[in-house]
Amino acid sequence: MFKIGLTGGIGTGKTYLSKHFRDMGIPVYYADDEAKKLYRQPSFLADMRARFPDERLWLADGSLNMSELSQSFADEGFLKRLSHFVHPYVMRDFERWAAEQNAPAVMMESAIIYEYDLVSYFDKIIVADAPETLRIKRIKLRNPHLTEEEIQQRISRQIPQEEKCCKADLVVCTGETYAEGRGE
Repeated sequence: MFKIGLTGGIGTGKTYLSKHFRDMGIPVYYADDEAKKLYRQPSFLADMRARFPDERLWLADGSLNMSELSQSFADEGFLKRLSHFVHPYVMRDFERWAAEQNAPAVMMESAIIYEYDLVSYFDKIIVADAPETLRIKRIKLRNPHLTEEEIQQRISRQIPQEEKCCKADLVVCTGETYAEGRGE
């Protein structure tokens, strides 16, 4: 089975682009959505609690305190440790999911393929690209509560878009040609 990684920085149009691949019959695995599902799985939570025992992260019933977890993302060291913990679970789930698909190719949409060295899982990497001003416009439409500074912080946490484009097998510019700022 041929595995395609679809990546790009926040607001570049990955989700919009992935819908076109789905329309062509290529199943798409949305890494962010699937990672969120992990936080409801007892075995994952048990492993996570062993790795991250800080009581502020856990509620009395043993579930994860999502509000506290979100606040912890401001700590880049914590975010990096958490990501290195979560990504092997996501990639195992992607491999399981891919094996269940009845298609000659599958795709994973993930903003952080390069950031966490996930390239080896894929046969080809496609990067969605868009000018930064348009990316910011899209992010504001989707998340109006975010300030310009918060948006810039999120952009700065990812590998620069130019670097992703240089590493890609294919770059697709999403530009202004689709529905004024929708998509990711």
